[in-house]
Amino acid sequence: MQSDTTLTDPATLNALHASTQRLQTEIAKVIVGQNEIVKQVVVCLLARGHVLLVGVPGLAKTLLIRTLSQALDLTFSRIQFTPDLMPSDITGTEIIEEDHQTGKRAFRFVHGPVFANVVLADEINRTPPKTQAALLEAMQEHHVTAAGQTFVLEEPFFVLATQNPIEQEGTYPLPEAQLDRFMLNLWLDYPSFSEEVEIVRSTTSARHVQVQNAMSHEELLTYQAFVRQIPVADNVIEYAVSLVAKTRPGRATAPDFVNNYIGYGAGPRASQYLILGAKALAALDGRLTPLTDDVRKMAIPVLRHRIVPNFNAEADGVNAVDLINRLLEDGKA
Repeated sequence: MQSDTTLTDPATLNALHASTQRLQTEIAKVIVGQNEIVKQVVVCLLARGHVLLVGVPGLAKTLLIRTLSQALDLTFSRIQFTPDLMPSDITGTEIIEEDHQTGKRAFRFVHGPVFANVVLADEINRTPPKTQAALLEAMQEHHVTAAGQTFVLEEPFFVLATQNPIEQEGTYPLPEAQLDRFMLNLWLDYPSFSEEVEIVRSTTSARHVQVQNAMSHEELLTYQAFVRQIPVADNVIEYAVSLVAKTRPGRATAPDFVNNYIGYGAGPRASQYLILGAKALAALDGRLTPLTDDVRKMAIPVLRHRIVPNFNAEADGVNAVDLINRLLEDGKA
């Protein structure tokens, strides 16, 4: 365990900044473009959150996550969510073992794929709620309960779930309360023309890229603790709380367009994640305290899945990102 002196030492900030720069450089060896997405994933990792990645097939969601685990020298597991997946397929199961010396039989718990540092939950919306809940409980509690025993998950524990925004027939969308477990909701866009040219060139050749370790297990744990220790000015916290409060219809602070277009606003967890994200973003940039501008940069990925547009918004073609951008514009006045 690091001392408070180490955690608040500017030298730790400098080491964090240098390590995360190396990490992003190593990921860029494999992932062409998507720089902002990579940065947000690193922010979430430092803040001890979890990410929901949304994008059409072929945008390297799985490759990004696997490359991240390689560059961090962390254990990695992938769970392909399907309609017949059971909770025990995620958490683990008991098997009967026989002692060859005594002949006695006993149950032994075999760990499931959730027992890894980085867990890729691929197409999480393709499995029933009971199975989704098994992963989401582990995300929240950082432990698994099975056969009356509690098994603690090794830190760091980082879940990146993916969803395909198309082919929604036969899927099981995550309820809003379960979406709230994810710190960030990141949408991957198509690459630019030049980026796609580079992707095709590199993936259709014999080139093999070796990803180097950019950050040790112990360093990551130290940096996660460091981010929690970063001081935040009262006005920055108040800005984050005020921004979230404005998403709640029926409140005195809610603008008219919020009352007209939002069915349900974001809860207190959004305010917490805005500040944690702002802290991590400041640390990535080599700063020892976040600004309101850092909160603004985190607003869309933190709030996008936490506000529920109503029928009026759907009828007028207004989505959650439109509403968040409008709130941010109003906040400049």
